[in-house]
Amino acid sequence: MKITLNYFIIIILCAYSQIMLGQSKLDSISINKADSTLLTKEFTSIEEALKNPELVYRLNLSNKKFIMPNENWAKFKNLRYLSLKNDHLKEIPKEITFLRNLKTLDLSGNDFKLLPKSFSNLKNLEELFLNDEKYFKIHSSLKTLSQLPNLKILHLEKDHLKKIPKNINSLTHIEMLYLNNNDFNSIPHEIKGLKNLKYLDLHDNRIAPNNFQNQNYGIKINF
Repeated sequence: MKITLNYFIIIILCAYSQIMLGQSKLDSISINKADSTLLTKEFTSIEEALKNPELVYRLNLSNKKFIMPNENWAKFKNLRYLSLKNDHLKEIPKEITFLRNLKTLDLSGNDFKLLPKSFSNLKNLEELFLNDEKYFKIHSSLKTLSQLPNLKILHLEKDHLKKIPKNINSLTHIEMLYLNNNDFNSIPHEIKGLKNLKYLDLHDNRIAPNNFQNQNYGIKINF
């Protein structure tokens, strides 16, 4: 009788263990789904985002024309995507350059001239939008951009560019370069120095067809 009771207890414990294991898997799935939702959720209200800043991965503050207190930027430790598009910024808040996990940054349509030196802190940045800038000086900012080891996609559309600075070849990690809607009248030969470049967008420039015939740059070029 005692042996039978022991077996019964063992069976109950095994069944309980299986139930708890199943519950653990369900909890894990729920957590993963929650994480996935947070990664794709885009906040457009700074007030809402500041309620739980560590859970904010995407923050779109475009067309806001606002100034956020500098100390608040440090709270967004896990931010992956940030848009400050068309915010008429005369200078880039230095505090955003300490967002270590930032991968995509949209600064298009602003009024700043230079990137701060601290911009090189964005070591994980992969895509940068610097298009539609009235006053931005790409020539003076290349050294800073060259210190971003993971920068692969650079947008310089509608920047009224007529030529590319010779030292653009310092951007050794660039794979996609957008120069469309500028004032080029020929293919910038400086791009040959971009060893990892795979795609170049030059459409809506002033390049005549005979300027790119029989030229092979070994990359895909969109005219």
